[in-house]
Amino acid sequence: MSVLFSSRLPWQRQTNRFTQMQAELRAAGVPLLDLVVSNPTRALPELYPESLLAPLASSDALRYEPSPQGAYSTRQAIADYYQSRGFAVDPDHLVLCASTSEAYLWLFQLLCNPGDEVLFPEPSYPLLPFLGNLASVDIVPYPLRYDGRFHVSVAELKAAISSRSRAIVAVHPNNPTGTYLRETEATALLQLCAQHGMALLIDEVFSDYAFVDPSPQEGPRLLSLASLPDSLRDIPALRFVLSGFSKVLGLPQLKLGWIAVCGPEPLRTEAQNRLELVADTFLSVGTPIQLAAPKLLQHRPTLVAGIRRRITASLEVLREHFDGTAVSVLPVEGGWYAVLRLPRILTEEQWVLRLLGEDHLLLHPGYFFDFPDEAYVIVSLLAAPHDLAEGARRLLLRLETL
Repeated sequence: MSVLFSSRLPWQRQTNRFTQMQAELRAAGVPLLDLVVSNPTRALPELYPESLLAPLASSDALRYEPSPQGAYSTRQAIADYYQSRGFAVDPDHLVLCASTSEAYLWLFQLLCNPGDEVLFPEPSYPLLPFLGNLASVDIVPYPLRYDGRFHVSVAELKAAISSRSRAIVAVHPNNPTGTYLRETEATALLQLCAQHGMALLIDEVFSDYAFVDPSPQEGPRLLSLASLPDSLRDIPALRFVLSGFSKVLGLPQLKLGWIAVCGPEPLRTEAQNRLELVADTFLSVGTPIQLAAPKLLQHRPTLVAGIRRRITASLEVLREHFDGTAVSVLPVEGGWYAVLRLPRILTEEQWVLRLLGEDHLLLHPGYFFDFPDEAYVIVSLLAAPHDLAEGARRLLLRLETL
């Protein structure tokens, strides 16, 4: 029997040498020093007492009262979260979803017809092309250029816009470069959207984790676009702000995200009405997590503070160990990752394969995130400081042998 499958994804997957080597080493029982851990419940289990999930057991969840927008109590709790950070969000302007991945997919379905385009920054997390393919949308990259910090190349972004462009994505702060949008960059993005009838999609999952600004001379950075400073409020651009519990609470397994629908009326209301129809088609957010959300968010200060302590300490370890060496720690403004620039005496693939195979050190190559040149590796700041210190030692010893 022959079955015809869609061509939306590359179903015939080939394992790359890096992934294959990992599997072989693990199968052989070789302990790896994992410096790319991305799950805070694994990296910091002490932050998560068993009692934390008790609100999920509420008997109120036995009653099913579906709402396409999501339970009002949940949306009010999320609005209160933004208010605690100094940003005004109307709970009636929020739409709940299961994850930011689902949020992207819904927004592609809301804004695009098959064959339309969405502009996405590079380097960045390589999820969007897969979601775009599933929605029959073309993902067109625009570059983030490095000149001491990564920034939006506005001229190249303008050149990438076509008659089929429907939205611009900004990851804020970016993963893995850790850069926030500056006010000048946000102004340019909003103006381009207004001029070309596009929407701005802002992924803010890491926005709670800001470091001291390493480049204040670049102008003010925006910690969220959920509400805008006075200088940007008159730009008539539709925008959607995405976030969720995976980073806000460090609980990716709870599967709760949201979309804040922002912009000029009546366009904002029309967009939300249509988005609610998409949400109503799926009704993907479970009742227990919605009802538990207000109580879970009460734990946010403790959870975020614990994660911040870890990532701050880990970043300091990297800076101390690589200071004055041939390895550079690029400036980090926020998020959970750091970018290391290595000498170009090896390609990225050669670097990560040698470090993995000979030093049993697991790092991610820059090409996983579409860095435009070499040689970069990505390190998770969730990794324990003593593991990062040992990883730095192994990396520098390897460098001495080359």
